[in-house]
Amino acid sequence: MSRMGCLLWCCLLLPSLLLAQVDSTFFSVMSYNVENCFDTTDNPGINDEEYLPESDRHWTGKRYDIKLQHLSQVIISAGEWGQLALVGLCEVENDTVMKHLLGRTALRQLGYRYCMTHGQDKRGINVALLYQRDKFRLVGSEEIQIKLPMGERPTRNILHVWGEVESSDTLDVFVCHMPSRSGGELETRPKRLAAAKRLNHVLDSLRDLRRTSHFMIMGDFNDAPTDKSLSEVLQADACPDASAIDEEHLYNLFYFAEGSHKYRGEWNQLDHLIVNGRMLDPKNSFHLLQGSARVYKKSFLLTEDKTGGDKRPFRTYLGPKYEGGYSDHLPLIATFVLQIK
Repeated sequence: MSRMGCLLWCCLLLPSLLLAQVDSTFFSVMSYNVENCFDTTDNPGINDEEYLPESDRHWTGKRYDIKLQHLSQVIISAGEWGQLALVGLCEVENDTVMKHLLGRTALRQLGYRYCMTHGQDKRGINVALLYQRDKFRLVGSEEIQIKLPMGERPTRNILHVWGEVESSDTLDVFVCHMPSRSGGELETRPKRLAAAKRLNHVLDSLRDLRRTSHFMIMGDFNDAPTDKSLSEVLQADACPDASAIDEEHLYNLFYFAEGSHKYRGEWNQLDHLIVNGRMLDPKNSFHLLQGSARVYKKSFLLTEDKTGGDKRPFRTYLGPKYEGGYSDHLPLIATFVLQIK
């Protein structure tokens, strides 16, 4: 073969060699409001008396252990023994609960680590993020406090965790449990708007800081996709066609979901998983696997709905009655593709 022919052959072969060096892997995440996962110890300064052995709910060590085993079962089932890189949890009380969850259940075999908030919520409710170190290299974490009008009791902090994924991209994860609707949706709306505005301010700062941002926002927002905190403040829209993606805009993967929570016989979508447009574009090294975002509705998580018909989440408590189930919410799951060079 002549020198010119050899050079031409190398030029034709080079793109194939470069393509062969690119590998792909999956990065699955879950968001789950686990319904009041308290330990059985009275913590001073926290209004946790409702979940103690001598309380009206009779929150005994046995019931607590069943709760932990149930949560472990959900995480393992959804991730098929370790495939969940990240798990966001709402309504976990403290570090004791997290250590028991990761140390006293089958999750101890999977090597998860965690970050969590230690906020000033009156009931001691916090959020946490489980992560697998081989899939998410933790760089840092912080708690984002929400300033409410004078006289309002403190609300839950937002957990912000950032790290590097296998594609070498930096991922900023936010786990949220926005102020509840207790007292009325309209009356409590300003609290959720304040929380959304605070989160939006942090996102704007990160857009200035990072050359390319990858935002993943998950949790219980206590608002539907069309409510103001999501539609006007965060402007988290439904996912568009590929040609209309704005890389810096936010998109709600569960905008049209059928519901992860049931109230008075009606399914509603208060749980959300939101990403920026960069994570929707299949041309990028870290992007959503199309069609993977779903509410995890396995049969063991559901029970008969005697008031609204059909099924409802199999809860730990239905009002004051112990049901021995999992949670009053269903988990959200999504899978992303990482291209590794």
